[in-house]
Amino acid sequence: MAMASVMLPLGTQAPAFELRDVVSGQTCSLDSFRGKIAVLVMFICRHCPYVVHVEQELAKIGRDYRDTNLGIVAISSNDPVGYPDDAPQRLKEMAERLGFTFPFCCDETQEVAKAYRAACTPDFYLFNQERRLVYRGQLDDSRPGNNKPVTGRDLRAAIEAVLAGKPVGSNQRASIGCSIKWKRGNAPPYA
Repeated sequence: MAMASVMLPLGTQAPAFELRDVVSGQTCSLDSFRGKIAVLVMFICRHCPYVVHVEQELAKIGRDYRDTNLGIVAISSNDPVGYPDDAPQRLKEMAERLGFTFPFCCDETQEVAKAYRAACTPDFYLFNQERRLVYRGQLDDSRPGNNKPVTGRDLRAAIEAVLAGKPVGSNQRASIGCSIKWKRGNAPPYA
């Protein structure tokens, strides 16, 4: 069932996290991006048709911004027991198939998703150098079946603004995707 992102208030401080990258096995945290002008946190998964629809663009964003002052991390918070395609080994296969140039972490406790008030996949959060939220919302207007091209226009415009030291426009549209698959009894009140 499709749902919209919660749209965390702009200016929110990035919640700390410490998760293991499913590919390298190394720990990834906000501190991993020290010195970066911006950090993009993406909540994605393997099986959601909304993520599958944009996965090539997510990989392309990683390649396009690899050698810039943007840090990127992808996080899957889906219950891997109920949704085995979102288990760490399957996420690793996805990251390798797509050639992700950024860490892809598994939030097995789902506490990171709760801290970010992530509601759907994909869900995007862009933070500035002070780790204050400057963008949350959609990648672009494309959705499965609407015949609009996947361009990453909205997210890329926000990234470019932050990297150029300019303000990000406040007219931001919610992301739409599959709801995060919460463990039984673990769903937060906003879900």
